[in-house]
Amino acid sequence: MRSGYMVAGIDVHKKMLAVVIGRVGATGDGLSFEHRRFTTTASRLQELKLWLSECNTDEVVMESTAQYWRPVWLTLEGTFKLHLAQARSNAGPAGRKNDFRDAERAVRRLLSGDLRLSYVPDAEQRLWRLLSRTKRQLGCDRVRLHSQIESLLEEAQIKLSSVITDLLGVSGRRILRALVNGERDPEQLAALGHERLHASKQQLQDALTGSMHRLQAIVLGQYLDRVETIERQIAELDAELMAVLEPHQDVIRRLCAVPGIGISAAQQLIAEIGPTAAVFPSGAQLSSWVGVCPGREESAGVSASDRSPKGNRVLRGLLTQVAHAAIAAKGSYFQERYRRMVSRLGPGKAIWAIAHRILRLVWKILHQGVEYVEHGARSGDPRATLIRGQRMLAALRRMGYNLQVLASPNTQNPAPTV
Repeated sequence: MRSGYMVAGIDVHKKMLAVVIGRVGATGDGLSFEHRRFTTTASRLQELKLWLSECNTDEVVMESTAQYWRPVWLTLEGTFKLHLAQARSNAGPAGRKNDFRDAERAVRRLLSGDLRLSYVPDAEQRLWRLLSRTKRQLGCDRVRLHSQIESLLEEAQIKLSSVITDLLGVSGRRILRALVNGERDPEQLAALGHERLHASKQQLQDALTGSMHRLQAIVLGQYLDRVETIERQIAELDAELMAVLEPHQDVIRRLCAVPGIGISAAQQLIAEIGPTAAVFPSGAQLSSWVGVCPGREESAGVSASDRSPKGNRVLRGLLTQVAHAAIAAKGSYFQERYRRMVSRLGPGKAIWAIAHRILRLVWKILHQGVEYVEHGARSGDPRATLIRGQRMLAALRRMGYNLQVLASPNTQNPAPTV
């Protein structure tokens, strides 16, 4: 680090900022600090920006455990090189916490490379994230309302969800709206079901024979209104996402070629890691940031745990859903890989391994601009055939067979004879 290099550290709070500026000494290692306090109003943030500029600050690192860093970041963005430190990586000794010491510690650890930094996308990508994460949260709210509606029907002794697949489908909503409007006759309610329902009219009548109270019907109506509001909001966010991501339609198309990834999942991936994943130099670094790769807790040369590290919770949940969809795609490569791994690893770890593999593939598609081509299950893989043959030989020898391995004229691998 050159002499005179200036690094500012900011300990961010809701109403005040503890700011220090560290100057690298003439020897290149010593630091001298200047301290100031600022409030978090817009005018004082502009004063902070002016002071940092007058001091010729090169970098700014800030720490915050809540969302109060955002106004500071927005004020300084584009003028300085900014870093957001994760609070735990800047923790001090217990009982010796001090705002200015925390800011000084952040500067020292940034210069030494010991500070763990968060990835903050650019302004445009942050807006993509806002849309995609809001849409995801609305989807979670819809699932919760679905569970509350089903619980309410169970209390009213109505077993509608037992005879129809989608409680909030066309037939289900017609029946639920009729219940809200006061209809209690099972025969009249069953007549509202679509003729293509798998359940017969008699089954529907039996399931709809209950005792819904008037107050339960009021609550059910409110649940249905909220579901419709959420669905309308999701549709609006879908339209906005399609509009803002229109320049990246080719990226979405290439992502959707991967089994398990649909348009919505592709949009979320782009919003979280960018259309080219430029911040991540390798697929391994992306996997580590998301937290789908094996972890490492090494001491004395031995790793005590391979548990995956904590990472981006949004992408971890999304990749789990994508992995389940990928192994359900008949004849896909991922389905074949899952079947090979599940007996050895178990369902949970096998799904996690598929999610890891898919994320590495996503990085290749985004970072290198490649196309995904599905070749299906590689049942004829020579290496896999050789491994299976070796396992069969070992099993036969354990059973007491005396085997002699001879070369087969039709294959490159030796064929055993008994």
